[in-house]
Amino acid sequence: MANKCQFWKEYDSVSGPVSYCELAAFNRSVNPDFLLKIGCTESKRKECLGSMELNIEVGATPASKPATTPVASFSPPAEIAKSMITVAENKCAINMKSLILLAILAGAYIALGAIMFTIITNDLAAFVGDGLTRMVGGISFSLGLILVIIGGAELFTGNCMVMTGYLEKKVTGKQLLSNWFWVYLFNFVGSLLVVFLFYYSGIWKANGGAIGARAVNVAAAKASLPWVEALFRGIFCNWLVCLAVWLSNASRDIIGKILAIMIPIAAFVAAGFEHSIANMYFIPMGLVLANQEALLGLLDPAIIQGLTMKGFFLNNLIPVTIGNIIGGAGFVATTYWGAYLRPLHSQKGIAVNRKM
Repeated sequence: MANKCQFWKEYDSVSGPVSYCELAAFNRSVNPDFLLKIGCTESKRKECLGSMELNIEVGATPASKPATTPVASFSPPAEIAKSMITVAENKCAINMKSLILLAILAGAYIALGAIMFTIITNDLAAFVGDGLTRMVGGISFSLGLILVIIGGAELFTGNCMVMTGYLEKKVTGKQLLSNWFWVYLFNFVGSLLVVFLFYYSGIWKANGGAIGARAVNVAAAKASLPWVEALFRGIFCNWLVCLAVWLSNASRDIIGKILAIMIPIAAFVAAGFEHSIANMYFIPMGLVLANQEALLGLLDPAIIQGLTMKGFFLNNLIPVTIGNIIGGAGFVATTYWGAYLRPLHSQKGIAVNRKM
């Protein structure tokens, strides 16, 4: 046949003879430039396909769709920096009722992660040692931030990234401080809600009271920290927490987001860094359980001596909160803004000067 192209091949199949353009049969390159080079034009393909179907009722020719560029599974750092500006604007635009509810949820979610940490690590060190216990505990605790980011909630430590919007002049200082204040306050409410629920659940009595004893010992250690140590542990903590937020914004699929959250969070917990919102659960829970009769024989009075309201606020919550702000707003938001967004303003300024 005159219109039969050089790549037209006939094959015998189970259902009878089939005719294919060899390019389609063997998945050879069929981008438009290659097809044009060999003379396989759109009209020619229609002609060949018609001949195939006329002869044996079925056929196939290569598609002429242009090759598509694969989509990256994550955003590059410069794009993340820009996206954080939009995130900051959206957070500051949330109406007060929604902000309060989402802040309560975030405090509760972080407390749920703390409960998981306490339950899973209550006797694990006896079997796997201290280091592995810290790592497993950190992975368990990451549940909290996973729920916050993927489930949707407003967390004070993560909202330290709103500083990016302030530096970009898309968010005012008043909006920034208002967001931090209300989110911090209602994160506390959410944490205390879970303290109340967990206490009355009685789960802390499990394993012969070992879970409750673990909760008290963790709280006592936190409330007894020297002020400076608590401050620097707070810096390290929110440096990693805000990096987890940053990395989760880079990922474009849910598995990637979970892993991006889990690894930095596991690192901060394993290292013993201090998270202000988590401590709004850990220390009040310890205070509530410290004098329970079911745990008296399991607790060392010398260890829990520093577990007081004064130790909670002065030794822990105040320095840790300051450290969290420095770590998140300073080491992550300000640093990345300076690296990726500030140069753009400088370039615009140079361009304007040149025009003048």
